[in-house]
Amino acid sequence: MTGTVLVVEDQETARQSLCELLREEGHQVYEAADGRAAIKQADELDLDLVLTDLVLPGADGLAVLKHVREVSPQTLVVLMTAHASVETAIEAMRLGAQDYILKPLIFEEVLRKIHHLMNHRNLAWEIQVLRREINRHFASDQPVGRSQVMQEILMLIEKVAPTPSTVLITGESGAGKEVVARTIHMQSPRKDNVFLPVNCSAIPETLLESQLFGYVKGAFTGAVGSQEGLFQRARGGTIFLDEIGEMPLSLQPKLLRVIEEKKVLPVGSNNPVHVDVRILASTNRELKEEVEAGRFRGDLYYRLNVIGIHIPPLRERREDIPLLVEHLIHRHNLEMKKNYKGVDNATMRTLMSLLWKGNVRELDNVLERAMILGNGEWITSADLPGEEAPEKEVSLNGNLEEALRGCEKNHLERILEKTGGDKKRAAEILGFSLSTLYRKMEKLGLDFD
Repeated sequence: MTGTVLVVEDQETARQSLCELLREEGHQVYEAADGRAAIKQADELDLDLVLTDLVLPGADGLAVLKHVREVSPQTLVVLMTAHASVETAIEAMRLGAQDYILKPLIFEEVLRKIHHLMNHRNLAWEIQVLRREINRHFASDQPVGRSQVMQEILMLIEKVAPTPSTVLITGESGAGKEVVARTIHMQSPRKDNVFLPVNCSAIPETLLESQLFGYVKGAFTGAVGSQEGLFQRARGGTIFLDEIGEMPLSLQPKLLRVIEEKKVLPVGSNNPVHVDVRILASTNRELKEEVEAGRFRGDLYYRLNVIGIHIPPLRERREDIPLLVEHLIHRHNLEMKKNYKGVDNATMRTLMSLLWKGNVRELDNVLERAMILGNGEWITSADLPGEEAPEKEVSLNGNLEEALRGCEKNHLERILEKTGGDKKRAAEILGFSLSTLYRKMEKLGLDFD
């Protein structure tokens, strides 16, 4: 396995011998006699590997290493030194060096290490390519919808995904918050690294700190060794903190430190550990109200909410249901190896008339059940669970847009009738703000009196 190599060595004879050896192996080789020249070449060249002496004029090998890690993280770095010490080896590895070679050099050993490292890197690249192919062919769900609000969310995702900013995703349970988070990750520069979802409400409070931040040997009874936390395991990728509103107050300062300083403090340790991870978070709570009640830190809220994305409940965007149904049926067809064509018109009217308190997750479950029990071609009303039947049949005519408008108007009229015209109460039942209800009534031509 050959590549482009920069040899940094101030002793000319040693440098020339090493360059000649590497050229004989088929590598394209550049050379530098001091640290400053190496740093300049690292800025100009597309390097596969830098082989640098530790003690150099101008700038030492650690400075060269740090610069290469900043400008070209994919470039491998191997340090050479006759001044061997545990401290310098640890420092070099901590800064990102792939290996450490002692002088006097044994050329066979140098070639073996370079060959091993470049093979390993190429294997990692092949894995990344395979991941991209898998994601392209079997991509996880993406936000689906034709409504204006969903189009705005998709445009916002496109803008925020390439940035390192934290994002707070809000909405009711089942609305698709994790789907939005995964889409942000898949459109970000970190897409080839891990996306790690963590449900903050599912991990007991006594374990959450050690799970997130790790621990050192002897930190508590049973800690027989040190353990990386989830923030460290997500290195280079994205960690998604689901139900962040459930995080105990005692742990919130530690999370704030991760956001502000990119460092975690393992349980039982006094030495912070640097982490490279993007943080996305979600909640179905009103965090502003939690802050006012003293249950959530205000400074953490504002750090998380650099960009806020709110996903409205499905009942507020019923025009998205037909597209969601098509998408979910397609996905379940692949998973179940079935060939459903879709839902019939009567069933679509039924699906459009329901409240969907469980949002997209509930719709997904209903469709999955129907596809298991149905005839394998079209989903009909008979395939839906009995409790999903609408209160009364809705007669709709015309094209799809007219059908959607008629269904929404009919539903609002029923709610207003039940509340005796009390619009504030109707808005609460629908999950709208009062201003949203008035806008919809105006759009649908409903009387305000």
